[in-house]
Amino acid sequence: MVSGKTAVIALGGNAISPSGNSNIHDEFASTRQSMRAIISSFVKNNYRIVITHGNGPQVGNELQRVELAKGIVPDVPLGVLVAETQGSIGYMIEQSLQNELKKANYNLQVVTILSQVLIDINDNENRIPKKYIGQYFSKEKAEKFSKENDWVIKEVPNKGWRRIVPSPKPMEIINHTLISNLLDHNAIVIASGGGGIPVYLDENGNYEGFDAVIDKDLASAVLAKDISADELIILTAVDNVYLNFGEKKQKKLNKLTLKEAKYYYKNGQFPDGSMGPKILSAIKFLESGGKKVIITSIENSIDIFQNNKGTVIIKE
Repeated sequence: MVSGKTAVIALGGNAISPSGNSNIHDEFASTRQSMRAIISSFVKNNYRIVITHGNGPQVGNELQRVELAKGIVPDVPLGVLVAETQGSIGYMIEQSLQNELKKANYNLQVVTILSQVLIDINDNENRIPKKYIGQYFSKEKAEKFSKENDWVIKEVPNKGWRRIVPSPKPMEIINHTLISNLLDHNAIVIASGGGGIPVYLDENGNYEGFDAVIDKDLASAVLAKDISADELIILTAVDNVYLNFGEKKQKKLNKLTLKEAKYYYKNGQFPDGSMGPKILSAIKFLESGGKKVIITSIENSIDIFQNNKGTVIIKE
């Protein structure tokens, strides 16, 4: 039985689809490389592992297929598309990890769980469209689709117009007890893909789907809390967290305390569209009892502990 620390490892989109528009062969190649990094740092160090992942490009592609097939085949709700990409990306990660584990002579089971995530439907903020999704359009096409499909659209500076959808706050990963049980039985679990499938409780106490996308890093922090993980590892496109990112006076941060992270977050150092959700996830995880958060790139994660790479966030 694996008996080490428990880590939730949140894979950014670049770990699967570096270009954001890769074909399936490129995605498998990137995923295999990412799994080698997870084995070299976490499996070899006897971690109990849950892997989460984004699905931005993939669910955008599924949306485009739905749009192109409109009037030919029935529409598919966004929540169901999130579930579909959990399955397809989970399969890709699961198979890639199984093969890499076999090469490295590790006898570990890998399993993908379709994860529903509970939200509060009575929180009006959860209904406000704010998350970009799908492809970019010209203003004319965006307005046309908005009228035809009752979309809310918004301009992305210098890129075009995109649909925006609600991004509710995750409250609980519904099958977290099962995930903990699987970890106890020597399995590596892939869960909460794409932030999870948003669901709420109706007036009869039954689960009901909601068309939205949940931030993957925030859902990872909730999952890490729910299973009492020791560490949250967020793998993204950059090696470190920076102050004044992209400016001449940018400063790399190797270590942050919880107090410092809250201060910088409150003072606007980490925008919502980039590092903001990752820092907020770190804050929430540490406040809920977590011990350590590491934010770094998939490349750095290959020897993350040997060379103290990335930005480490701790309570004190």
